[in-house]
Amino acid sequence: MQPRAAMEPAHESHFMIEIDGLTKSYGQHTVVDHLSFRSPAGEVLGFLGPNGAGKSTTMKMITGFVTPDSGNATVCGHSIADDSQAARQQLGYLPEGAPCYPEMTPRTFLKFIAEVRGLSGERRKARIEQVIEQLHLGPVLDQTIETLSKGFKRRVGLAQAILHDPAVLILDEPTDGLDPNQKHEVRELIRSMSADKLIVISTHILEEVEAVCSRAIIIASGRILADDTPARLAATSRYHNAVRLTLEDDKLFDEIRSAVERLDSVAETESDRSPLSITAIARPGSDSAGPWRDVTGLVAARNWKIASLQMEAGRLDEVFRRITQGTEQ
Repeated sequence: MQPRAAMEPAHESHFMIEIDGLTKSYGQHTVVDHLSFRSPAGEVLGFLGPNGAGKSTTMKMITGFVTPDSGNATVCGHSIADDSQAARQQLGYLPEGAPCYPEMTPRTFLKFIAEVRGLSGERRKARIEQVIEQLHLGPVLDQTIETLSKGFKRRVGLAQAILHDPAVLILDEPTDGLDPNQKHEVRELIRSMSADKLIVISTHILEEVEAVCSRAIIIASGRILADDTPARLAATSRYHNAVRLTLEDDKLFDEIRSAVERLDSVAETESDRSPLSITAIARPGSDSAGPWRDVTGLVAARNWKIASLQMEAGRLDEVFRRITQGTEQ
């Protein structure tokens, strides 16, 4: 097996992966239903959906672990059906659960993966050292993988996926089991690698999508329901241009809520007691700056003491629930 630098794409295309009509059924249950999309280099694609939506099955078909009933996936111009080995040489894959050989240590496992991936000499040594440093594996290099925490196992799995510097990186729940600091480090790593790669992240963590993804596809029942940037999807939320007031105390809570509700640009308000806040929902069709202008003007006119004021871009979680409601298996 040759390293990526020695491989040439089968045909010219600026798309790193091209998915055409992928379909997979188990018995009478269709898991992936004629799925099609294309993605170029430089994109971090969030692949979202509720449990049972077909995310992991799609990832497994793209990487050649599962054979589709119909349709095809092309990776850097190589068909996963007709030219599977060449396609896989362009891929790095972190599957769900990050399976590794439990009796190996991270050091011996990464050496084994380097050999499988065709790395040798100084390049092999340099790449192993680099991923060990990037994923902070030094403290556990000589422990057996079966004795590692879930977070370290996940990092070992990610290390093997990026070891050969693939053109296409497919990550199934990459930060599963990591603490907040480790999640931040992995997201920074994804950002740093994304300039000349395609990175596909299958996840149900919407915070992750907002943090690192330039595009989001939402699927349910094996079909694409939405495909856009996270920001544009969030802009379809009912909270787009909403204004959130956080109060210092509850003395004027009812007075403020009542006054805000009467503003022409406000359709309704939602309140919360922890933290103490009122959210003014923009009236459909109103000037995008209207709620902010009207609420801030009201606060200034009444001389209310407000802890903070914030205009919302929208909530991706609310959009996700609205789009996928009733589709979970």
